[in-house]
Amino acid sequence: MKYFFGILLFWLGNVHAQEPKTENIIIVTMDGMRWQEVFGGADSALLNNPNYTHEKDGIEKEFGGNDASERRRKLFPFLWNTVATQGQLYGNRNIGSNVDVANPYKFSYPGYNEIFTGYPDTAVNSNKKIKNKNTNVLEFINKQKGYQGKVAAFSTWDVAPYFLNKWRNGLYINADQDPIDFGTPTSKMLNDIQTLSNKSNGERLDIVTYISAREYLKEKKPKVLYISFDETDEYAHQGDYDHYLGAAHAEDGMLADIWKTVQSMPGYKDKTTLLVTCDHGRGDKIKSQWRDHGEKIEDAGHIWIAVIGPDTKPLGEVKTPKTLYQKQLAPTMAALLGFHFVPDHGTAETISTIVQ
Repeated sequence: MKYFFGILLFWLGNVHAQEPKTENIIIVTMDGMRWQEVFGGADSALLNNPNYTHEKDGIEKEFGGNDASERRRKLFPFLWNTVATQGQLYGNRNIGSNVDVANPYKFSYPGYNEIFTGYPDTAVNSNKKIKNKNTNVLEFINKQKGYQGKVAAFSTWDVAPYFLNKWRNGLYINADQDPIDFGTPTSKMLNDIQTLSNKSNGERLDIVTYISAREYLKEKKPKVLYISFDETDEYAHQGDYDHYLGAAHAEDGMLADIWKTVQSMPGYKDKTTLLVTCDHGRGDKIKSQWRDHGEKIEDAGHIWIAVIGPDTKPLGEVKTPKTLYQKQLAPTMAALLGFHFVPDHGTAETISTIVQ
């Protein structure tokens, strides 16, 4: 009898595991956003360095505070007032919650490849516009019943079509200066803004990427939506800490807005998981290295993850000492929808605490 009940409980447990509440996923990447600011707020060493912060008084008034808890809530109010109470955050290395990239290069294309293919491919070693040979989880999901043609991506960076290889899989990917036109007056207006606005770094503004993605969500109702921001990385490379913090705060506001949007839409409310991460970290030990990342900068391999959704327990800031890897994100995305994604090469486990 005990054996029978044991088998029954095992079967029921597996049935439950195969029927997640999540029906939609929104994935957001904040390019080169350091874990130090996510968990500690504005860095006083950079804030007090006139080489990097040019309007110290104004920045300190807006994002300063007596401790890390206060500073991070000012910089990332959505992450710390909503995700921290209803979801999970990983990557505060000060308490032993580590998230690392598994690829050795610690810059963008290798990072995005690892995020979406689950494979830290050593052959992916540049940011050149090369069509990725590795199968990504978005194209895998796009082939599943009920998800065909329901996967889309919007990116500020023009290399996104290459690391997701839209030519092979036919994913809808709108990046950089691609025309914005999905048959609505709003999309035409967004296209005009993109065409006519100032582009200080040659790319469109993150806000244009975001609003385009949000309006596409409302109009086309995708089940998987990827939004890729880039301004945090660009301002950091420029050594502009003022605008780096400003971009981070603005992107947090966009996270809050997309979460509010999906919670107001039938078919998305209480059926959507939002997963936020970054492609790489930046330097820290030598403060001048905060601008940079790459193979020679140790801290550039340190990243973070935030997630909120119906299948993710509200653990808040996860303090259990453990190391997670960027390559685990792809199978975790699939598992949230009840699918099993296996990378072309190697293996990567799901993050079990996210999918429960």
